[in-house]
Amino acid sequence: MADPHNKKRYGETWDPMLIKSYLWELDSGSGQVLRSYVILSGGWAWHFMSPEGHIELKHAHDHKDVDIFVMPENVPLVIGLLSQQGFKKVPTRFDNLPDNADFRRYEKVTKGGHKLIIDFFTRKDIQIREIQRKNLKGTVCAWNVVDPKQLLTFYKSIHSSDNCFAVKAADCLLKIEVDPVGHPALVAIPEESNE
Repeated sequence: MADPHNKKRYGETWDPMLIKSYLWELDSGSGQVLRSYVILSGGWAWHFMSPEGHIELKHAHDHKDVDIFVMPENVPLVIGLLSQQGFKKVPTRFDNLPDNADFRRYEKVTKGGHKLIIDFFTRKDIQIREIQRKNLKGTVCAWNVVDPKQLLTFYKSIHSSDNCFAVKAADCLLKIEVDPVGHPALVAIPEESNE
């Protein structure tokens, strides 16, 4: 997460302009809509699975970057769209690891000074859940996210924010066979934080 998971900081919110900048890039950034060719993972998957209109709490889900999965056949198209939107590929410490051959990172700084980061994974075994949510223009459209059951398995490998409210709540809900999509627990401050 962008900040350490400190219970004393529960209730802090993400910068709304950062959220809007990422949403614009995903849905409006070029002639072709990036949203149509990617599967959102990590904090942005939880964002769209959370109740619409929720408060953007920092510890509910991570918005410091966007994690995307791209089907192999869409990789050239998505790279082209990111390039058109001003994103540049940047080196990371993971680039030369043999098991991370399918990983790329792209960055861009907005006119407002926000650094936007997209972590790009290529994989074809992703289980997709389509979520209907409004874009910045208020139009309801489809957002593809990693199915919550599969998404939870990624916290042992590619995602690190496993203390987020959404991750913990989804895990508990799935254990009792309750679908976490749209569930208020995904953005609720845990009761034990008040103790």
